Amino acid sequence: MTTRTVNTTEELAAFLRSRRERLDPDRLGLPAHRRARRTPGLRREEVAELAGVSTDYVVRLEQGRGLRPSAEVLAALARALRLAPGERDYLFDLAGRRRPGSTGGGAAAGPAPSLARLVDDLSPLPAMLMDHRYDLLAWNPEMARLLPDFDAVPPARRNAMRLCLLHPAMRSFYADREQVLRDGVAHLRAAWAADPEDRALSGLIAEFVTQDEDFARLWSEREVSVNGRGRKLLRHPVAGAITVDFEVLLPLQDPGLRLLVYRAADEESRASLDRLCTR
Repeated sequence: MTTRTVNTTEELAAFLRSRRERLDPDRLGLPAHRRARRTPGLRREEVAELAGVSTDYVVRLEQGRGLRPSAEVLAALARALRLAPGERDYLFDLAGRRRPGSTGGGAAAGPAPSLARLVDDLSPLPAMLMDHRYDLLAWNPEMARLLPDFDAVPPARRNAMRLCLLHPAMRSFYADREQVLRDGVAHLRAAWAADPEDRALSGLIAEFVTQDEDFARLWSEREVSVNGRGRKLLRHPVAGAITVDFEVLLPLQDPGLRLLVYRAADEESRASLDRLCTR
């Protein structure tokens, strides 16, 4: 199936346009005579000048005319557009090149037995192991009890993003659902750019874009920056409010996998987690 979510040429063009349009010419110190403009952000000729390429080259890139920029040109464009590290990786992935110094590597076919055991060994901390698609590969009893109605979800449907978007019991689980979705969408976009031929991932994205307005809105924003640690306020239907600090760890030999660990952020949350996990 061919959709916008699997066309890297179109996405590269749209991503470059979106990053050019978000830049403030005043903050870049451009000459005053250049500042009268009809559209937001920089002009193409300004990006071309900053990157040291021709304006026609930038035009053809933004029109999706099948160019394959070199690593040097991509690095120059990233500097000109003031891309963050995650955005630079995304740009290189879209162009079919790895940024110099990046490791690459996709998810393993399945979790190593030692990783699955590690998830169990992390008890009583709630923990789970996911692949690059957010499919849930392993979890400990504490995480299963923390996620509402987790046991009622068929194994084939146990995907963290699908649960958050489409499972009714999860819609009010996260106090800041918008940020959780934003982080998840950003990760999936980066994962897709790294492996656009992953049909299972492309199918998931197409499903979410079609079935959930929030996902479709966030997907169109083309954010690729992901929080690897932070704090969440959870609203459990039995245990009540629980504040957790989370950490996302990437195994060195399986960088496509994600180990998510929760820790209670305060004594009240710790007591609530203890009561929930000993029920």
